[in-house]
Amino acid sequence: MGPLTGVRVLEFEAIGPGPFCGMMLADMGADVLLVDRQQDARLGFGRVRRIDVMFRGRRSATLDLKSADGVKAALLLAAKADAVIEGNRPGVMERLGLGPDVLLARNPRLVYGRMTGWGQDGPLSARAGHDINYIALSGALYAIGAADRPPVPPLNLVGDFGGGGMLLAFGIVCALLEARTSGKGQVVDAAMVEGSALLSTMFAGMRASGQWRDQRAANFLDSGAPWYGCYETKDGKFIAVGAVEPKFYSALLARIGIDESSLPAQYDRESWPAMRERFRQVFATKTRDEWSALLEGHDVCFSPVLSFAEAQQHPHAVARKGYADVGGISQPAPAPRFSRTPGAVRGTPPERGAHGQEALADWGFGGAEIDELRALGLGFE
Repeated sequence: MGPLTGVRVLEFEAIGPGPFCGMMLADMGADVLLVDRQQDARLGFGRVRRIDVMFRGRRSATLDLKSADGVKAALLLAAKADAVIEGNRPGVMERLGLGPDVLLARNPRLVYGRMTGWGQDGPLSARAGHDINYIALSGALYAIGAADRPPVPPLNLVGDFGGGGMLLAFGIVCALLEARTSGKGQVVDAAMVEGSALLSTMFAGMRASGQWRDQRAANFLDSGAPWYGCYETKDGKFIAVGAVEPKFYSALLARIGIDESSLPAQYDRESWPAMRERFRQVFATKTRDEWSALLEGHDVCFSPVLSFAEAQQHPHAVARKGYADVGGISQPAPAPRFSRTPGAVRGTPPERGAHGQEALADWGFGGAEIDELRALGLGFE
């Protein structure tokens, strides 16, 4: 029984950060009812539901929100929810008659979570975009990549998931806690452009102190420093070192066979390019696994760079049960860990309408009410 057991969440089908938020809440025990479109619209990358693992742990009901009956059914569902997740462009839910003013009037304790790229207002609020666009405007994208090449998108981890879905999940839980005291719900406006900016808060202080240059690969956390970055090994694979503190740096040099007195001072920025070349030459002399055997077990801030497949088999991940097999698909297990009320994956991604009737009964709908919802077009099994 996770820490969010007893919390009811109504999630309207979306892509990317919305489902990730719903997954986080479901993993922690929330009862998430997914309101799916009646037909698979092949949103996003067109994955079949079985392998769209971010939808794990939900139950589903289908609904046509463009019909008057569909809106009425959605209002009935929202009246019993503690929180709502929606990921449409600003104004869409209002035009459907399902905006926060309407839902909060019927359910004053409701937390209404809204996931967008640009936010609910502002000059860009109505513009289309994706993760890469939001992190470009926040400054995060500019800082990532080689100095002489274009910026490199860090997958869609910073905008969609870290600055988007995870931030919305945090906001929803904050608002739920506040509602326990005030008895009042509210709107959570989560914008990925602001979330990705928030993730870069540390660099605001570093820039103000002169410790950060607005130039890629010129700083100690962006591969500018020779002791913080990735190196190719003899077998064409890679290792990662992050020996920031002097004691770890000295230990690293000792293990890889470089006399520290033969190098300039660790934080001598002007000497970093030459030092990086020295490191490159040394790390190219052994395979990734040879370096692992030599460096693991020592406090030198070293790791092999693993693929997604390799990461699942690493002894540390295996020991901590960091991955779970759900419906035959290995995937990251719920995080973080709780000592008394651990989270868990409560089921495979539901097919459209799967287990919806069971969910309705658990939400307190009686037989006649369930029949009414079916008559209004709510599809469920």
